[in-house]
Amino acid sequence: MEIFLIRLIQFMLAISLLVLLHEGGHFFFSKLFGVRVDKFYLFFDPSIWKWDGSIFKFKPKGSDTQYGVGWLPLGGYCKIAGMIDESFDTEQMKQPQQPWEFRSKPAWQRLLIMIGGVLVNFLLALFIYAMILFHWGDTYIPLKDMTQGMKFNAEAKSYGFQDGDILIGTEEGEFKDFSADLFRQISEAHRVDIVRDGKPMSISLPGDINLLGMLKADPAFVRPLIPAVIDSIVADTPAAAAGLQKGDRILAINGKAVDSYNEYTNQIARLSDVMAVATTHEDSMKVRQATIVFARGEQTDTADVVLTPELTLGFYGQSLTKIYKPVTIEYGFLESIPAGIKYGWNVLAGYVDDMKYIFTADGAKSLGGFGAIGSLFPPMWDWYMFWKMTAFLSIILAFMNILPIPALDGGHVLFLVYEMITRRKPSEQFMIRAEYVGFGILILLMVFANLNDILRWLGYM
Repeated sequence: MEIFLIRLIQFMLAISLLVLLHEGGHFFFSKLFGVRVDKFYLFFDPSIWKWDGSIFKFKPKGSDTQYGVGWLPLGGYCKIAGMIDESFDTEQMKQPQQPWEFRSKPAWQRLLIMIGGVLVNFLLALFIYAMILFHWGDTYIPLKDMTQGMKFNAEAKSYGFQDGDILIGTEEGEFKDFSADLFRQISEAHRVDIVRDGKPMSISLPGDINLLGMLKADPAFVRPLIPAVIDSIVADTPAAAAGLQKGDRILAINGKAVDSYNEYTNQIARLSDVMAVATTHEDSMKVRQATIVFARGEQTDTADVVLTPELTLGFYGQSLTKIYKPVTIEYGFLESIPAGIKYGWNVLAGYVDDMKYIFTADGAKSLGGFGAIGSLFPPMWDWYMFWKMTAFLSIILAFMNILPIPALDGGHVLFLVYEMITRRKPSEQFMIRAEYVGFGILILLMVFANLNDILRWLGYM
């Protein structure tokens, strides 16, 4: 429950900040061009019976704008006078056009008002990335320094990779670290340079490996090879009862050879699959009974243990930072700005490139709603990860909002560009219908994405 609350607070804080600044972009350009803003709200405020839906509201003296917080935490809005938006206020559109209304302004001013939110979100993401680099620097383990090499799954081995290969780079350049970018680079590569048994060599690839399949594969397509060496023992666990100690190497479990901590977790995962179909207590206990072969120095020993109900032995393996020394690149304030822009641009480019998978069956299943987004935040409060996730969500919010879908900023931009090219403004009736269609599409997408979350939680996906 504590983990859930920590993630929920981080998610709500990040979304609230992004929504306020996004709507603030619309607000800024509206005021700049003399357009009246009737309402500026964090969250939506649909009325319920005699309640107007506002948790909090106020209107400064002499101001035309009412500020407030609604009860439905699905975003926020900036209600601009004389504009057809999600408020569907058609009554105002029936009144004579006023000089302070959105519809009375030149197309170029209306265009800037509409892209204001996206512009703020994009610039915000670049700024956050720059400040992350300025404050924390860029700490990572260079992939070429991972001298234990990598552990590969069956698909990767079918392309020619072998466990222990040290990844160097592709025809596009050297790998940096172990991250999602590594998978993307391999998926698009025609050649991967490696070191095997101390000898440089290359592996030919088709250049179009399915990235989504690589990311979803279990065991993973590639992951750092971690020795099956015990780093610490948890008290009152099967490992403690069996007398296992720090530094012991796991050699086998239930007669299955273990060459790495990766393989140990694979064997445990297989036991979990068997446990999932166990129907009686006796069946479950049979799965939990395991024989562990381990080495202590030059001596080999065997221990019969009963795993916990979660099928854990009760030890921690070595972390990458204990095996390899991370490097940190520090940035001065002025240096951090171009570095942050480059980093943010690469994140956006990768996200846009990955969008092609959305239109596949597996891609549709991978869509997630609020639960999936919230789970991306760490289970403990970490300002570094909070700001990194906030910047990433800001990039997503900017990109999604500029898509040419009616009811999104991009839909309004599309119609404004059409107007600027043809010198003909779409009719208000057409805009109202387009808004309804776009709003319907967004509701369906939201329901579909959150339904995926529920099905994953229930174990159906």
